[in-house]
Amino acid sequence: MKKPRENGKANLQVGALPLRRTAAGSWEVLLVTTRSTKRWTVPKGWPIKRLKAHDAAAREAREEAGAVGLMKKKAVGRYLYWKRMEAEFRLCKVRLYPLLVTEQLSHWPEQAQRLRHWFSLKDAADLVEEPGLRKVLATLKL
Repeated sequence: MKKPRENGKANLQVGALPLRRTAAGSWEVLLVTTRSTKRWTVPKGWPIKRLKAHDAAAREAREEAGAVGLMKKKAVGRYLYWKRMEAEFRLCKVRLYPLLVTEQLSHWPEQAQRLRHWFSLKDAADLVEEPGLRKVLATLKL
């Protein structure tokens, strides 16, 4: 694997923060596993031409987690991480858009490649490995 790119420029990604309220009134977030290393994270991907950033994030949530709902247009956080590519690592900056989940699909495009699970914000912050995402989850104000 090549050395990470060091030009200082991060590649933009968009991410969904799928959320729901429990009967007790607390918030939970739906995490998914990555395809290759099976680490817990949020649905995210590259921007899509002709789609606004929040709409692209909504598409990622549907494809990766089978989560559908009301996508907010304003990002609630961002973080940096190193994305493992086939031959190198790429520095990525992820903008996170909240998705208020109203439906979980029983079948979705990447269900055979990922696990999905609801976690409290605190537990999710403890489970994710990316420090920036951990911070967003730990300090999120809803």
